[in-house]
Amino acid sequence: MKALIVEDEGVSQFILKRILSPYGECDIANNGEEAVQAFSLAREKNKPYDLICMDIMMPGLDGHQTLQQIREIEKLLDVDECQKVKVIMTTALCNPKNIKKAYYDGDVSFYHIKPIKKQKFIQDLQNMGLIKGGLSRV
Repeated sequence: MKALIVEDEGVSQFILKRILSPYGECDIANNGEEAVQAFSLAREKNKPYDLICMDIMMPGLDGHQTLQQIREIEKLLDVDECQKVKVIMTTALCNPKNIKKAYYDGDVSFYHIKPIKKQKFIQDLQNMGLIKGGLSRV
């Protein structure tokens, strides 16, 4: 699995990398602009991300805006629906409006309220088919 962690806060970056790194490669983007750039570069190299974990509240492009740009890139590249990058929004915002926007406008797979609960996070990775039980990679 290849993952991109989009998070402007160091502690959250550390926690997500610690959860994800046993399952594959993890890159970090500090903001939305870096995320769009990393996503585009990975696609150009034909080594796309399987997963993006993205905070909503970030300076510059927020998580919703960033995801919108990523989905537009996928559309321009005619990426098949089942090949789109899986996205988990990670945020301190327990707000129904943000949750609705993430699922319906951004087509996210899961939405996690901070602090991240490791077992639930891993279960969601399994549910998306990105990992199998234990530490095996898909």
